[in-house]
Amino acid sequence: MKKILFVCTGNTCRSSMAEGLFRAALEKDAELAGQFVAASAGIAAYDGDPASQNSIISLKEGWGIDIGSHRARSLNYEDIAEAYLILTMTRSHKEAILSRFPEAGPKIFTLKEFVMDSPSESQRSEGTHALDISDPYGMPLQVYKSCAEEIKKAVDKLILKLKKHVT
Repeated sequence: MKKILFVCTGNTCRSSMAEGLFRAALEKDAELAGQFVAASAGIAAYDGDPASQNSIISLKEGWGIDIGSHRARSLNYEDIAEAYLILTMTRSHKEAILSRFPEAGPKIFTLKEFVMDSPSESQRSEGTHALDISDPYGMPLQVYKSCAEEIKKAVDKLILKLKKHVT
């Protein structure tokens, strides 16, 4: 199985939502479910912290996805070594991982960067925050719901992209 690793800061909001959304998408697609597995971690996570309440509510209300049992994990070398693909929530997460694990270079992208339709679209976004998914931590529920929508759109594109390369 090829592991898709989603990474953010604390592994309680964005990466946990991305993992939950990706797992749910895999459950609906037998072809991909047999080839990929989802995981998440944080570059500054406190191991064992639960997903934020607003992240749990956002996925439950939006798509019936339950991430209530999620527990945060700190990113480690094994995660990097085992991952087929590492998808970060921001460019700064990507840069932080590359500074610690330069060997991850060929398999690390921001989630939005990886799912962009064309390389020129990515180049136009360089130097902007267009490739980042903003951190909803500590914000009102509506901000989490907007973040979850943004991640869901990217995960839907990820599924389509993986299907193209698998079939």
